[in-house]
Amino acid sequence: MLRKYYLAYGSNLNLEQMKKRCHSFKVIDTINLQGYKLVYKGSEDNYAYLTIEKCENSYVPLALFSISLFDTIALDNYEGYPFFYSKKYFTVDVEGKEKDAFLYVMNNDNDYHIPSDEYVEICKKGYKDFNFDEEIFVNTLTGNNVLKGKKCLISINGKSSYTYAYLCSSNENDFNGCECLLNIYLTW
Repeated sequence: MLRKYYLAYGSNLNLEQMKKRCHSFKVIDTINLQGYKLVYKGSEDNYAYLTIEKCENSYVPLALFSISLFDTIALDNYEGYPFFYSKKYFTVDVEGKEKDAFLYVMNNDNDYHIPSDEYVEICKKGYKDFNFDEEIFVNTLTGNNVLKGKKCLISINGKSSYTYAYLCSSNENDFNGCECLLNIYLTW
């Protein structure tokens, strides 16, 4: 049977989810994709999903799977290929041999948005399944301007209020040349 190599970085890291989509997958290895970062993009808040973008001095942990042709078709359908996601190919080392592997990258007509809590939990479980550094995953929400202009819940001394966060940089230490504000309107 014809098999392909697939690289996962989001909800497909969750092995329970992968079992539902790909009945004959095999975990081959884990690798770090240098020069990329994770970001959430989509059509609107609660409909945002992970994708990757180029980013110097960063990396994305990936799981390398071997999947069947039927698994590939199932993943293509799940990922909305080729309309929502495209395929990007990379060369990977499999037992000392160079092999082509693909991953899905969201098409450019989507903007940064906040994902649903359910999607975040599914992806977080995948990070645990592969013992990946969860800080990379957590920083995805806070480190790529996904919260720019979004309504956020702020909790101070056990009291909560909504506010809008205005962020100007994905690097919290980079405030050069821009005005960064966090407007907090306390209504207690």
